[in-house]
Amino acid sequence: MSNSDAYVDKYLLQAAKITALIDRKAVGDMVDILIGVRQNAGRLFIIGVGGGAGNAGHAVNDFRKIAAIESYAPTDNVSELTARINDDGWDSSFANWLKGSRINAKDCVFVFSVGGGNAEKNISNNLVQALKCAKEVGARVIGVVGRDGGYTARVADAVVIIPPVDPETVTPHTEAFQAVVWHMIVSHPRLKANDMKWESVK
Repeated sequence: MSNSDAYVDKYLLQAAKITALIDRKAVGDMVDILIGVRQNAGRLFIIGVGGGAGNAGHAVNDFRKIAAIESYAPTDNVSELTARINDDGWDSSFANWLKGSRINAKDCVFVFSVGGGNAEKNISNNLVQALKCAKEVGARVIGVVGRDGGYTARVADAVVIIPPVDPETVTPHTEAFQAVVWHMIVSHPRLKANDMKWESVK
């Protein structure tokens, strides 16, 4: 077996291990929270940086279209986001965007992050400031994060921490399983409001 084949085998075995270790109760708690957001006509704000930002944009589509939850991501509007970064700074960019959206207690912030934010180490401090803003107004906080979950895990109402089964692949596994978890949630029978295209084609 070549080195590349050995790596593929190892990676997929790790993915299977992570799947077995996903916290089912945390997923259920997230579904409950999102049902409450929808019933109360609240909004879902999805935030992330790097790969998490890309996942946020995709998830916004799914939560709007499949779960019928009004959803937004600050990273989907590059003009506003970069203006806020340019004028006010990176750390406050997401928090000020949430304030501009008049975030309130009916809403929820969903975090996609590998580290979950760490103000002490100055890592993803914009996530930390955004979550502080959310908690100040009583909004719910959920997330799918890696490593130890960082600040997100400390303050979230429900969080799935992707188990770090290999220190060399924490980031790719976390970002990949963010997609697994949110797709599982939007397709959950209790949350799904609309059929997906290929599932509806006979």
